[in-house]
Amino acid sequence: MPASNHSLPARFPVGTKYVIEGRPGQVPTRFIEFPDGTRLRLPKRPAPQKSAPAGRRARIKSKRGH
Repeated sequence: MPASNHSLPARFPVGTKYVIEGRPGQVPTRFIEFPDGTRLRLPKRPAPQKSAPAGRRARIKSKRGH
C-alpha cells in the first residue's frame, strides 16, 4: 500500500473503496480503504495543480489567438 498521498498507485486492487465521511456543515473526511482494511487519508483540500506542460501551454495560447 502507498505510504503517502503523493505516491498513489495508478491502479487499485479490486475491493478498494473511496470513502467520504461527514456531517452537514462540516468538512468531510476523505480516505481510501484497501481490501485489507488499511486506510489512506486524503488531504482536505486538493493539492495545487502543476502548470501545464510546455506543449499544452502552446496549444492553449494558439487557441486564444495570442
